[in-house]
Amino acid sequence: MAATGVLDEIVDTARYPLESPDSVGWRTAVDAARADLAESGCTVLREFIRPELVETLRAQGEDMAPHAHYEVERVNAYNIPLDTELPQDHPGRIVLERGNAFVPRDRIPVDALIHRLYTSAAFQRFVADCFDLPELHEYADPLAGLCLNVVAPGMSHPWHFDTNEFTVSMLTQLPEAGGVFEYCPGIRSPHAENLADVRDVLTGSGERLIRKLELRPGDLQLFQGRFSLHRVSPVSGGRQRHSAIFAYTDRPGVIGTVERTRQLFGRVLPEHVAEDRLVRGDRLLD
Repeated sequence: MAATGVLDEIVDTARYPLESPDSVGWRTAVDAARADLAESGCTVLREFIRPELVETLRAQGEDMAPHAHYEVERVNAYNIPLDTELPQDHPGRIVLERGNAFVPRDRIPVDALIHRLYTSAAFQRFVADCFDLPELHEYADPLAGLCLNVVAPGMSHPWHFDTNEFTVSMLTQLPEAGGVFEYCPGIRSPHAENLADVRDVLTGSGERLIRKLELRPGDLQLFQGRFSLHRVSPVSGGRQRHSAIFAYTDRPGVIGTVERTRQLFGRVLPEHVAEDRLVRGDRLLD
């Protein structure tokens, strides 16, 4: 009953009956999400959070944002070292500037809406079903498990691929202008990098491959970001763009690498140093 109470309080359970996995409403929502994911690798569950809580969602994110680690750095779309030996025309040699910042899980209050949602077993079961997975597990990583992605005016989250095969996120604050989520559905596969198409997007000649998505605070976005190149375009105006990143995996015990953790959060913890547990299911660049 306690878990159901949390969901009823936070989620529009009339549209998304997370406490009733055998209901018609559940099946309708899941089938729609699966169809979108099959077609474009992305789906948006509109107004997932109750409308009366959207301002609370925004305000809580604003309170967390000062805890973000800021470090503008030069990266590539694969988040691999810039001195990696690659062919001359490889898109991994194209250098981008990453200016977004992340609030780590240990700076997010346990009573925050996004934390309560992230740890809900019913929410996890629903998301797993949308991705057609038997189950999901929270990241064991004490920093990367749940984050707030902060993009300040003048900054962007440049073109990149995700480490994980699926991404769960929720916009919590819109910027005044810019900050559009853009993506290239299925631009690569587990068996093919499709370097020419990736290079076209990175050099500005791949507009035909790009989709733009209008997101609103409280919408839940499910995305297959390992195979779809994507970015948040530069933010402008006087307000930051905030989005919660709910990190799940299809197996337990996953912890990020030391290098990647230091890149995103500016620090590592003993759990990261002890063991690199992130095992890939493919041979794609990261």
